[in-house]
Formats: sequence, C-alpha cells, structure tokens
Amino acid sequence: MGFAQILSRAQIGLAAPEVRVEVHLGSGLPQFSIVGLPAPVVRESKERVRAALAHCGFEFPAGRITVNLAPADLPKEGGRFDLPIALGILLASGQLREPEGLACTEFYGELALTGELKPVPGLLLAALHASQAGRRLVVPAVQVRELAGLEGLQVWALQQLRNLDSPVMQTAAAVSGAAPVMAQVGGEPPPDLAQVRGQQQAQRALVIAAAGQHSLLLCGPPGSGKSMLARCLPGLLPPLEQAEALEVAAIAAVAQLPPRWPPERPFRCPHHSASAHAIVGGGPALRPGEVSLAHRGVLFLDELPEFDRRVLEGLREPLEAGVMHVVRARAQARFPAAFQLVAAMNPCPCGCAGLVTPRCRCRKAQVEQYRARISGPLLDRIDLQLHLPAVTTEDLVAAPALGVEEPALCTRRAAAAVHAARQLQQARQGCLNAHLGPAQTLEHCHPDGAGLRLLREASQRRGYSARSQHRVLRVARTIADLGGCAQTRVEEVAEALALRWSD
Repeated sequence: MGFAQILSRAQIGLAAPEVRVEVHLGSGLPQFSIVGLPAPVVRESKERVRAALAHCGFEFPAGRITVNLAPADLPKEGGRFDLPIALGILLASGQLREPEGLACTEFYGELALTGELKPVPGLLLAALHASQAGRRLVVPAVQVRELAGLEGLQVWALQQLRNLDSPVMQTAAAVSGAAPVMAQVGGEPPPDLAQVRGQQQAQRALVIAAAGQHSLLLCGPPGSGKSMLARCLPGLLPPLEQAEALEVAAIAAVAQLPPRWPPERPFRCPHHSASAHAIVGGGPALRPGEVSLAHRGVLFLDELPEFDRRVLEGLREPLEAGVMHVVRARAQARFPAAFQLVAAMNPCPCGCAGLVTPRCRCRKAQVEQYRARISGPLLDRIDLQLHLPAVTTEDLVAAPALGVEEPALCTRRAAAAVHAARQLQQARQGCLNAHLGPAQTLEHCHPDGAGLRLLREASQRRGYSARSQHRVLRVARTIADLGGCAQTRVEEVAEALALRWSD
C-alpha cells in the first residue's frame, strides 16, 4: 500500500480554497475512484490520467486507487486536478521520488492524453492565494508568463508529464521574472475629449465624474454625444496601481478573458438585453458579472430604461457598497464591484422630446412609463444627472481656433487636472470623494454659510433625500478640489445642484 498528498486549489467565485489531493493505493480488484464532491469533469480525469501515464512510459498501478479531494464538502470543478492526481499516483506507487519542498508546492494542470499539460482557467487567482501562503507553483508552461505580474512568487514551468521523471523538479530555476503575455486588444483607443462638440457642460461633468469617481447619467436625444462622452472617460482616469492591476487581472482570469499585463482600466458596455446573472454575476458556476468585470473601471449602460427592471435594481448594492454578494442555494460568493457607472438614455421612447423638429410623437403616458422604468431609489444613487441638448450644425462643423495647438478642454489636460484632484482627496481623507461615508461627508465636504443655505432651499424645493444631499456635497467637494479650493463655497454647491436634474 502507498499514500501521497499533493497540494492544489479550487475556485469558488473569487476565492481559491486549498485542496489536498490524497492518493491511496490498496490491494483488491482494479478500481479507480475519485471522491470529495468532484464535478463530472473532475471524475473524467481518471481516463485522462490513465492514458497520459501510459503514453509517457509510466506504469499504471494495479489494485484499488482512491483519490480524495479534501475538504470533502467543497465543490471541485475543472481539469486543474489532473496533474496533482497523476503525480500522487506516481509517488504512491514509488515510480517517482518525492520532490524537494513538496509540502510547500502547489500543482496545477490539465492533462492531454499524450501527457502534455494544457492551460487551466483562473490560474492567476490561485497564484495570488498561493503567494500569500508562501507557496511555490508548478504550472503548464504555456501559462507561466501570465503570472509575471506577481513579485516574489516562484513558478516552475512543466510542459510534459514525463518531465516529472527528470531533475527538473529539483534543479529548475524559477521563472517568475519572465516577460508578461500581452494579449491583443481589439478596438480603437478612447476618443479625445476635444472631439466632443457642442456639449461643454457635459464635458465639464465628465471631468468632475472622473475626479471624484462619481456616477453619471446622461439624458439627451439620439446623436447628442452620450456614447462618445462615455468612451472618453477611461482616458481621463489614472493608470491602475499594482494592487488594483492584480485585482482586475484576477477577475479577468476567472471570467476566462484573454490575459493582459499590465491590464488597463476596464470599460464594459453590455447590451440592454443582458440577463441579471450576466450583469450582477451568478449562474451555476458563480461567475463574476459585468459589474465585477468593470471593477476599477467604467460600466457603461446605454439605453438605461431598456434594461430589465431586476437588472437595474441589482445595481443598488454595488453602487452603494462597491461589492456584489451572490447567494445561491448551495454556494455564495463575494465579488468586488467598485466600478464607475455611466448611463445614457433618451428623454422619451422616440428620443425627440424637447426638440422643435422632429416633433415628439410620444403620448404623455408613454413618456411617464418610459422614465418610470428607472426607479427613484436607483436614480437617487446616481451623483450627476445631466440633460444634453441637440448638437447644432455650427457646433459640429466649427473649426479649432487658428494658432491654438491644443484645445483648452482635451483629454491630456483634463487627465492632469483629474490626477491632481485625486491626489488632494487621497491626502485629505484617504479615499475619493464618491467613497465618503455620511460622517466623513459632513466632516470634509461641509460648505460655507451661503452654500449651506442654498442646499437647504434646493432640498426643500426639490424634495431631496438625505442621500441626495450627501451626494450633492460630495460633488461640490470634487468641484472645489478641481479648482484647488480648501473650502466648499456656494459656487461649487450651485454647480453641483445644476448637475442634478429636478424632474
């Protein structure tokens, strides 16, 4: 009889709990059993391991082979356990000597029938947890460069199962310094803010939203520049820091998106027909949704009233807390969702409300029903709400002034102002203005006497809730930060109120 234990990890949401692959060889009739709540793809690893061992010249042991994936009550999915199971069989049968440092090494890899190691999804997430535990990794050679962003992690590349029988496990050098994989990303770069014509107030609102990470709702007729403004926002945001980049890359790895290092700030634009699971996350495998794929980036919801009501109401929790809790009957997961929401909508179903030509063809009841698809509690959580006018021909074809090399409001200059304002906020309170709690809002965003009177009068006239008043104060504080003002004055409060519609 023989016994071996190999370390690996499972994946549940954005968690990677440790799994001990225990292999026991016993006497009796030939039988190969895998226990420990394995999914069908894990149970099928018996055939892959058997064929790979035979093809690589190893002997498949006779008798009873029992593989236990502990802890037994943790669901196991994917082909990542093929390599640990095969290695456990070889160690338990005495065909391999125990590698040095086996107790602090984790193994991952799906086996082809020829013994070649194939990539496994979510490897970066497992590597993050392994690095925190002080472990080293043995991974498929085709994936080793995906882990180049993890500093101090020892990673061994394994291309073939037969290489386990060579000195590679004892003498191979760590490859954690390998050059990262750069995935090809389709699409054009974000448009420059100077390319937006005739929407000066919307451009200003976009800069304010970027400076304080405020949510933004743009309402205007078709062709007024709503989508173009939203696509300008990623260009105004500063690059991701190391910790933020690892979070974004781990979420992308779990969602099986193409690897990219260093990752850019996400810009997600789901179609309005997307389901609730696709937006907020969930499903049978508890995958992250669009709100998590947009973590540390921008979530753009075009045609906001056309989204399903359950989808829109599901945005309340991440907008308020920056996380998304997905609870199912047999499992639950917590996904980060600190995204910046930019939404766009038409003023009515035909989009012509407020225009002289063409005239709006919608009845009053239709317009009210269309706008009522966005609930009051959700609208209350959106910081900036702006009406966009139609773009005139004069604004559209206006040429830049002669002798001016760069417009006053362009992405480069706006991004510099956003960066300076964010540095002020981090130095003052340790977070951006949009993330301030009620007590911190009153402490850092308290306006002067005239600003307080103006806010009181506007709240009484428009019926603002306490949440709305706090959001007005945070936006006013961001405007003051952009202007370099230490005190929130009445001018900033007035501009913040102007950027929040009353109907």
